[in-house]
Amino acid sequence: MPFPPVHPAMQAALTQKGYAEPTPVQEAVITAGAEAQDLLVSAQTGSGKTVAYGLAMASTLLGENDTLPPSRTPLALVIAPTRELALQVHREFQWLYGPAGARLASCVGGMDIRREQRALYQGAHIVVGTPGRLVDHLNRGSLDASALKVVVLDEADEMLDLGFRDDLEVILDAMPEERRTLLFSATLPKGIAQLAKRYQKDALRISTVSTGEQHADIEYRAIRVAPNDLEHAIVNLLRYVDARGAMVFCATREAVRRLHGNLLEKGFHAVALSGELSQSERNHALQALRDGRARVCIATDVAARGIDLPDLGLVIHAELPTDAATLLHRSGRTGRAGRKGICAVLVPHSRRRRAERLLAEAKLKPQWMNPPTADEIRAKDLERMLADPGLAEAPGDEEQAAVAALLAKYSAEQIAGAFVRLSRAQLPEPEELFETGAPEPEERERGPRQGFEESAWFRINVGRNGNADPRWLLPFLCRHGHVTRRDIGAIRIFDRETRFEVAGPAASRFFAAVRKAANEDPDVIIEPAEDAGATPPRSRPRLSPRYGEDGGKPRSPKGFKPRGPRSQDERGRGERFQGERPQGREGQGRPPRPGAKPGRGRG
Repeated sequence: MPFPPVHPAMQAALTQKGYAEPTPVQEAVITAGAEAQDLLVSAQTGSGKTVAYGLAMASTLLGENDTLPPSRTPLALVIAPTRELALQVHREFQWLYGPAGARLASCVGGMDIRREQRALYQGAHIVVGTPGRLVDHLNRGSLDASALKVVVLDEADEMLDLGFRDDLEVILDAMPEERRTLLFSATLPKGIAQLAKRYQKDALRISTVSTGEQHADIEYRAIRVAPNDLEHAIVNLLRYVDARGAMVFCATREAVRRLHGNLLEKGFHAVALSGELSQSERNHALQALRDGRARVCIATDVAARGIDLPDLGLVIHAELPTDAATLLHRSGRTGRAGRKGICAVLVPHSRRRRAERLLAEAKLKPQWMNPPTADEIRAKDLERMLADPGLAEAPGDEEQAAVAALLAKYSAEQIAGAFVRLSRAQLPEPEELFETGAPEPEERERGPRQGFEESAWFRINVGRNGNADPRWLLPFLCRHGHVTRRDIGAIRIFDRETRFEVAGPAASRFFAAVRKAANEDPDVIIEPAEDAGATPPRSRPRLSPRYGEDGGKPRSPKGFKPRGPRSQDERGRGERFQGERPQGREGQGRPPRPGAKPGRGRG
């Protein structure tokens, strides 16, 4: 639908920018008939809130005039939670209020405060800033709030999450009593309701958030990966989707640094965003993404708050977020302003149940799938190459001589082969992944496991005397043998060694991987077991304490320390040992079945 009637100056800006129709939140704000009222608006991230409140405050600032009169003191103040979001709002208002002759000033942490003071002293109609820096300017006397007509709180829920409540109260208490307060937030928790009650008067409540429905413009995918295949899966996803812009979320700065370095090494044009970077480095990284010099951004949650990148078509959760709100906030970086996007959640088998809970809490129903294989990526490359419009164009006059010379010296097959090689040389090479073979949640079946009809048995030189336990032994075998939990069958623990079953299709791959790892860790010996049922000398099979009749707790390994970093899951924190077997209450294993044979355990 076309834009509803707006102020003539705003209509000129929208037409010049090419806005054909409003987003739901923009339409709701325009048609609300609340030109003089306070607004309490909840809308999804990326729904066009900046333009929405820009249009909402136009009547208050301009009245019947087409342009803003000169003013020595600000008429409007926009408060945003992060530097990036504040600068983004500043850029949006430059074109939106350009026809109205507005002068803007930004006040954000990490920038030259003296330059900001000069801009304020010279006169600015609209000031955009972060809470901490705005309080600083109020204390210095460089921000005169006496003539303010409108105050906007953008992403108010994020500001409370980041601990800015005290700063917001200082700012709002310094504002004139007769003003409009526009509060925009993705969610309306208790803290936002209290803030609205204290600082707003008869606010009009507007909500465009669809409860119980996932974002229609975002395609959610849950990607099953082997624990040691995470980075390879990221590479293949970036190659397969081939979005103009992609963002990969990590949990820590160290993870950002490591992944950024690995992607650069593989040939991706990538930048990193984390809290350890200076404001100048962050600005350079974001500018590289905006002008197309970089196509991938690896970031932490805090560093990516409020970032709006053009044509961001892919979001990858390299590590699971801490809660559903963070999951939705991350995902909201794509699918913005009516554009389509893909959100991929990487789910290692050890984190499967946590991922399922997280997605359920966020009311998301993703499509479960495996990461794209190298063959699928090459097929996609060929599809894109054949669809290149440049191939359909006839050679121009200046190209005819070169075309004739090539055809005279080489055959069409040789020329086409050279073209394919040149095209592939510009692309990072896809990675070979391990087969996951994990079914979707609804496909799980009770009963005997498949794939172990012709299994192979191996033994490792640690047993009950070395505190062997499936809870730490299984992740160790998966990591060293390049297999998944589903490839490991029964585990029998004896006094001096442990014997375990590997599914037939994965046995040769497992043995090749552990032989290679033996050079790195000579203390660990893993070799085929000739007779799985034979009892080693001076040993008798017994259930580990994990499954024993006494119900005792398993002890941590003593005298045997597998090398390599152990994840949170391998240490048993948060989620206890989990395989594909049914579970009881969260964090507890299933008790032994009546009549179970001694010595049999499962991973």
